[in-house]
Amino acid sequence: MKAAGTTPDGVQGEEQVARWVRDMFSQVAGRYDQLNHLLSFQLDRYWRFRTAQRVQQVLQRPDARVLDLCCGTGDLLVELEKRAGRPLMGSDFCHPMLLGARTKIDARRLRSLLFEADALRLPLADQSLDLLTVAFGVRNFANYRKGFEEMKRVLKPGGLAAILEFSQPRTPIFASLYAFYSRRVLPAVGGWISGSRSAYVYLPDSVRKFPDAEQLAMLLRECGFREVEFERLTFGIVALHLATA
Repeated sequence: MKAAGTTPDGVQGEEQVARWVRDMFSQVAGRYDQLNHLLSFQLDRYWRFRTAQRVQQVLQRPDARVLDLCCGTGDLLVELEKRAGRPLMGSDFCHPMLLGARTKIDARRLRSLLFEADALRLPLADQSLDLLTVAFGVRNFANYRKGFEEMKRVLKPGGLAAILEFSQPRTPIFASLYAFYSRRVLPAVGGWISGSRSAYVYLPDSVRKFPDAEQLAMLLRECGFREVEFERLTFGIVALHLATA
């Protein structure tokens, strides 16, 4: 395993890491959606669409309790609620991100409930969820194992976790191109538009330090999940893991 949790340069300790990550996302919240779409060449829309597609069977159950963890400004939550046809739940520990999600949900006349919470300490009862999704949030956890154990705690036996996260391309040529883009282009463009270059230095750096798809699947199994599977998307830039509690 590469790291116990995310490691911003010069920051140590889980509480300090969590505070740094929260402050960083607060700084870029206003431009977050614009930059996600721009820097991914709109591919982030497909990645979220694919995630919602893979959990469609659970969403169609009228009694299923669903949480989109680390929901950010709500892009995945919106897609999930549209497919479910009923209000769901979304949580994040960054208040400005939740404000963006609330605006987006209200503008589409959707009704999902939002609440502010740390993903490592969710204010939910044991075995209370049927589906938990998280898109591009796990690699920002101060402790990956604690995050997965908390997901396992709140999921019912047989409940499903869907984790969409950046990974490492497997084709050497594409991996080299992607490395150049993430180290050179992304910090320059992201920093210029957001006004926070440090955020867009941290984000690609967090991807490089994050466990690859196989390692992440192994950690999920170690945390008690079963039937763990994953699919790579867009030459392996992203991996979508599905795991049963």
